Amino acid sequence: MMLKMNNLSTMTYSRLFCVAALVLMAACASPSKRFEQQAAELGFDKQEWIGDGFTHTLFKNTLLQDSSELHVYLGGDGTPWLRGKFIALDPTPRDPVGLRLMALDDNPSVYLGRPCYHGRYNTPACSPLLWTYQRYSSAVVDSMAVVIEKLLASGGHQDLVMVGFSGGGGLAMLLAPKLPQTRQVVTLAGNLDIEAWTKLHDYDALKGSINPSAQPPLDAAIQQFHLAGEKDENIPPWMIEAAVKNQPNGQFITFDDFGHGCCWEKIWKSMLQCLADSCEWNQQRSATISVQR
Repeated sequence: MMLKMNNLSTMTYSRLFCVAALVLMAACASPSKRFEQQAAELGFDKQEWIGDGFTHTLFKNTLLQDSSELHVYLGGDGTPWLRGKFIALDPTPRDPVGLRLMALDDNPSVYLGRPCYHGRYNTPACSPLLWTYQRYSSAVVDSMAVVIEKLLASGGHQDLVMVGFSGGGGLAMLLAPKLPQTRQVVTLAGNLDIEAWTKLHDYDALKGSINPSAQPPLDAAIQQFHLAGEKDENIPPWMIEAAVKNQPNGQFITFDDFGHGCCWEKIWKSMLQCLADSCEWNQQRSATISVQR
């Protein structure tokens, strides 16, 4: 159960944060260092870009940079809390699902880190609120939108495809209205209704965050694919389906054998081809892929 940060005294808050810091310092390598190492092994170029009040770490796949289309990958929430009690010093994802998906993508692609992630937790603008309760706040979304605009302009890209895993799916839905270049949005096990999610798990409400499902539907010109795993107990399919039922041009797709973090790489090449063809994905296609596993 997450602790209510707004009810903690300053002394208690500092003590929790220090305990988390000591726990992480005892580890062989921080999550951000492990993430960076895996990105390097996949051949991605690490860069730092300035957003709106924050510096963001990103990893670029430099293939085919002359394309008019840019794919932006958004990772999950990572580990905001340690053991459900202590605020993590470094919330960077331990399981880089987004990186593995991007490794299969031959399009110009970028994995965009959130504010304060990837070892930037101790920079002046950062506060633990930004990776706990306010992880989907306007400050986070606006800064990421600025970086994406810069990436599009610097590469001469006219079209944007956003791919969001878990909490990154929620961010993709919040970013799309701010970026008119958005042509397609794909979410995988996306946290699209943070109110339903916190209630399901009996977590504290994410005060200061924007709930994607409470926002107006995306423009009908944006093609949406929302993928869910039938074995996902973190963000179950019914939650995703309910969140997107009123989205125009949106497809809800389930995979029988998939959980939360598994096994999205198995279908990603087919999904990329579908995006390139602006196709209609159907459950028959999903069943065929499951059989071929």
